[in-house]
Amino acid sequence: MQTVQMTLDEKLVHKVDQVTRELKTTRSAFTRQALNDALERYRIHKLEEQHRKGYEAHPIEKSEFSVWETEQEWGD
Repeated sequence: MQTVQMTLDEKLVHKVDQVTRELKTTRSAFTRQALNDALERYRIHKLEEQHRKGYEAHPIEKSEFSVWETEQEWGD
């Protein structure tokens, strides 16, 4: 692992310290998890943006999914 120095607001450090005590973990472990979570949210956001742009470039046509209507089984 690499050591990284960061400058954080004192209130944020205090809040992180409170949570890490509750979770019985360290600042470093908490921060690693928070950064991984943020990176995953960013990855999902980028995929959703790509998906949205794709539908803007190629909108769904009214009859695009109607072919599947005859394939549906609703059961009795």
